[in-house]
Amino acid sequence: MGWLPVGDSYEISLVDGKVAARSTGSRATGRPLKTLPKTLRDDPEVDRLRQLAQWLDRHTAECLARVDAWVVSSLPVPTGLLARVWPDPAWQDALRDLVVLGDDPAEPGFLRDITDTGDLRVVNLEGDTVRLSPVSATLPHPVRLPDLADLREFADELDVTQRVEQLHRGTWGRPANLKDRDTTITDFRGTTVPNRLAARAGTLGFRVSGSQVRCRVWEAGRTVEAAMWFDEDYWDSEATLGTLSWSVVEGPTLRLTEVGPVAWSEGMRMATALSGAVTGTGEKA
Repeated sequence: MGWLPVGDSYEISLVDGKVAARSTGSRATGRPLKTLPKTLRDDPEVDRLRQLAQWLDRHTAECLARVDAWVVSSLPVPTGLLARVWPDPAWQDALRDLVVLGDDPAEPGFLRDITDTGDLRVVNLEGDTVRLSPVSATLPHPVRLPDLADLREFADELDVTQRVEQLHRGTWGRPANLKDRDTTITDFRGTTVPNRLAARAGTLGFRVSGSQVRCRVWEAGRTVEAAMWFDEDYWDSEATLGTLSWSVVEGPTLRLTEVGPVAWSEGMRMATALSGAVTGTGEKA
């Protein structure tokens, strides 16, 4: 943004998300000062700019959360909607370089631009920039990408950085040897984790309800919720993890063999992050 005059000898602006000032006197260099002058700290214009910075931070977080929800649910998003939000830097930062699918699910590409009319410009696995004109586009969960290994390798070659975890999101496949009657995963039961588990779960994007940490996924036309039990005597005490299970929201508990691939992966991702175990991409949670 531009610089706003304040008082007789200063201008203020947002620099890297913070209020900065520069001198306009005869010896001014045009560079921002290292600290905000004391005479400006209580100025109404400075306070308004601080409030704007706080709103922009909230807006950025909301954009990232919304795009993350689109990725997790793999829901088609109207390209007209994407075209309307793309000019906004916060939305563009959240969407750029995500893998997108148009009308052909076998032709993924990295999103680079969206025109005013909703056309998508993407880089495909051949390295070509192509133009897609679908009515809606999907930002798929990585377990739904058959070319995931190739996409990850190509993303590294392009030095792609995704603000929303997609390609390098930890993924877990459902084992083939599950028993039909089983409804819980006991792999994490008895694991002791650092204090303030509930607060840490919130920062990781999970919901805490009573003695459970939960995450929801929309899959196959229904909302499925993974729930990890925990035992924590006090807010600042250590917690012990319990079992992991899945259920349809306002519906029955699912047998493990009934859990879909996205719900399974996201539930295991949550449990792994809470336990501090090794993630699906081989990194420490």
